[in-house]
Amino acid sequence: MRYGLIAGNGQFPFLVIEGARRAGVEFAVAAIREETDARVEQAATSAGGRVVWVGIGQLGKMIRFFKSEGVEKVIMAGQVKHAQIFSGALPDLRMLRMLMSLPRRNTDALIGAVAGELARDSIELIDSTTFLSDHLPQAGVLTRRAPSKRENADIEYGLEVAREIARLDLGQTIVVRARACVAIEAMEGTDATLRRAGSLARGKLTIVKVAKPNQDMRFDVPVVGVPTIETMAEAGATCLCITAGKTLLFDREQMIEQAERERIAIIAVPPV
Repeated sequence: MRYGLIAGNGQFPFLVIEGARRAGVEFAVAAIREETDARVEQAATSAGGRVVWVGIGQLGKMIRFFKSEGVEKVIMAGQVKHAQIFSGALPDLRMLRMLMSLPRRNTDALIGAVAGELARDSIELIDSTTFLSDHLPQAGVLTRRAPSKRENADIEYGLEVAREIARLDLGQTIVVRARACVAIEAMEGTDATLRRAGSLARGKLTIVKVAKPNQDMRFDVPVVGVPTIETMAEAGATCLCITAGKTLLFDREQMIEQAERERIAIIAVPPV
């Protein structure tokens, strides 16, 4: 079976390519010109795959490429910033028709519509963690230091709020201090949210980043890594709470080592 990869930004596409290579799977890769690291081309071709570069609005071109490659299943890996949709990128006719059909343009609606367009051409969008099961943490404390009493109180409050904003598809991350909401993620992404929180209430911040209720693992799966810990340290955050089994940990060992150095506690809690 031939697989396709829609590659967004960051490390995610590279991990999928490597995981697939270990499984003996080759990818036809559609790289997003406005988002994807140029090194993805070398990574894909060295693993036996082909690459085409498409603009953010070139849905028709992407699907034609997958069809020409005989692709039956596609993985979407790496963020495509929601704000890019509003950046003035010129959509092709297929993308324009899709956008015009949407009653709303939140993340679930947009990516769900892309999945629908793929399905119209007999291409199935599948779980983005298909080749990355070893990057999903089990429930429990991941660092030597467990959350303190103060941090646990903030986690309890933060989970209640974070799950609600995730349900509304507003964002995945909330920043809490003393059981008060400091910042909520929207289009800007997690790191920008953390920096904003640090500018408002530096120190003793607890970060809660959750999967949506009934998280669709095909897209928008929560991701954390070394840059997350570095940004937390800059903002004065001391604790990170994530959803077990539904959050991808990139460079897990290095991430936890960095958290240990910064005295940041990490805990994975069961999904709702």
